[in-house]
Amino acid sequence: MKKFYLTYAFVILLNSCEQHNISNYETPNFIFILADDLGYGEIGIQGQKWIETPNIDQLAREGIILTDHYSGAPVCAPARAVLMTGLHTGNNPVRGNSEWKERGDVWSFKSMYENPNLEGQRPMPDSIVTIASVFKSQGYKTGMIGKWGLGAPNTSSIPTKKGFDFFYGYNCQRQAHNLYPSHLWRNEERHLLNNTIVNKGKLDDGLDPNDENSYNIYHQNDYAPELMHHEAMQFLDRYKDQKFFLYYASPLPHLPLQAPKNWVDYYRDKLGPEEPYLGDKGYYPNLTPKATYAAMISYLDEQVGEIVAKLKEIGVYENTFIVFSSDNGPTHKDEQADIHFFNSTGIFVNSKNTVKGNVNEGGIRVPTIATWPYKINGGRLSDHPSTFYDYYATVCEILGVKPPYPIDGISYYPSLIEKPQKKHDYLYWEFPAYGGQQAVRMDNWKGIKKDLFQGSTPLALYDLSTDPKEQNDLASQYPEIVQKIENFMDQAHTTPKQEKFRIPVLEN
Repeated sequence: MKKFYLTYAFVILLNSCEQHNISNYETPNFIFILADDLGYGEIGIQGQKWIETPNIDQLAREGIILTDHYSGAPVCAPARAVLMTGLHTGNNPVRGNSEWKERGDVWSFKSMYENPNLEGQRPMPDSIVTIASVFKSQGYKTGMIGKWGLGAPNTSSIPTKKGFDFFYGYNCQRQAHNLYPSHLWRNEERHLLNNTIVNKGKLDDGLDPNDENSYNIYHQNDYAPELMHHEAMQFLDRYKDQKFFLYYASPLPHLPLQAPKNWVDYYRDKLGPEEPYLGDKGYYPNLTPKATYAAMISYLDEQVGEIVAKLKEIGVYENTFIVFSSDNGPTHKDEQADIHFFNSTGIFVNSKNTVKGNVNEGGIRVPTIATWPYKINGGRLSDHPSTFYDYYATVCEILGVKPPYPIDGISYYPSLIEKPQKKHDYLYWEFPAYGGQQAVRMDNWKGIKKDLFQGSTPLALYDLSTDPKEQNDLASQYPEIVQKIENFMDQAHTTPKQEKFRIPVLEN
């Protein structure tokens, strides 16, 4: 993967590996910043040509780029569940998005506003001990800002009942399909906003699609990412004299296309004229889709910069362990976010069948940066294969505690501080949607099965060291590798309790 490494070579040139005095330190503060649907190639330091991300890029220069880091799943809820639980999707109680539709009209913003019991996703079981609970047991103040998606209101699987002292944001990932929502949640109470509920759908036939005023209804008063960011900054101020863990799960740049006007105007000038997006049953219309998508990412970058500045202001940046990542690859809604124009997956493949919703590299390998100035020498790359379920183990090692139950992760902390690193025999994913999928990474080998709802399917085998785009299936040439990966797939899978998450062929 020589070309892959050359993509980052300038990072080393821009940084000297300054040695810090790391012999004496207290356990750090922790921040995990989780972008939503941010592609591997959508930040500047990973080759992005159009979208500007100077703050994320600077974070990378001051820390380590984890070049081979993976989400826990190719869509929202299971990825977040893997991060919070330390369990891969062969063992996790949450293996896909489940909107709990038997409750009623769960996709209606109006219905959810009138009846909060229609909000949210299926809850995690009470037996789950999140990483937030581990922090809390060690005396940390814990905060969750942003999109939860792991248990509906009035269940025992909301942030404040899963280890977080403070929560502000979206309980429900469907609600996050509007960045000007009717309400957000502060702990266990709804915070009503100065916005009007607007139905999704096509632009009204009576409106001029080329007139900016035709889109005013989709841009209202209280912008959720701004409100949530304000709460995050207050959390940092509030606990500046105590140890804290902040899980900052931004809804950006997940659709819909809604962004601050100053950033949209900036990219309109930069990118030039474009065709409007006229909307559909899932998302709102937008006059300048490419400019707005770029604006969402740059606004997220601006917020990352403000978090770092706040940490420096309150004097805790040097001893704060920050991980920046994304919950999965970029959207496949190409008519709204033009992943071909932006080359959103970077060195991987931009196509509906290889990005979000798929266990291909473009769907699960995510841009990831780790910093901790007291302990991590910056300006480096790590190609150690790691994933979301390793974060739980990493935190436990840093805190010097044992996980409360057997987890699937292995701490990647040694690789960050240039010590001998234990490796996984394999990384595993299963996904009971988009046809049914399984994947294993074993060293540089990647095995993928798709269309499992149709029955047993052959495994496609790729050598990521020479074929990161997964275009040359080598299964017929390496039957022994295929068999080994098949065995790992069988070993990793357990039958999920939720029938919705079962792939019948795996239960035979």
